[in-house]
Amino acid sequence: MGKPIDRSRELGEFVPQPDDDLIICRCEEVTKGDIRRAVHDGIFTMTEMRRYLRSGMGLCQGQTCAKLVKGIMAREMKVSPTELDPATSRAPMRPLEMKIFASEGTEARK
Repeated sequence: MGKPIDRSRELGEFVPQPDDDLIICRCEEVTKGDIRRAVHDGIFTMTEMRRYLRSGMGLCQGQTCAKLVKGIMAREMKVSPTELDPATSRAPMRPLEMKIFASEGTEARK
């Protein structure tokens, strides 16, 4: 675990940027602007960001967006990305239809 983030820091007012509509988390359709605004709303850790915007909670579980989210957050807070602890990673999962589970083992019974 890294050192705690100073939550009393003044980040200044949120100023929109031309590329704020850029999709960073494709699974949950989270934009760069969403992440930047969340930081200004007081979201300072990767775990908080995951819970707040659901970035990294989609099908890929943050495998494609975690580094991007971390970089955007760090730039917005004017800290090094190494100061931000990563959110817990999980293996990518895919939803399965119940009929797959129901048919499991039926070949062995035949």
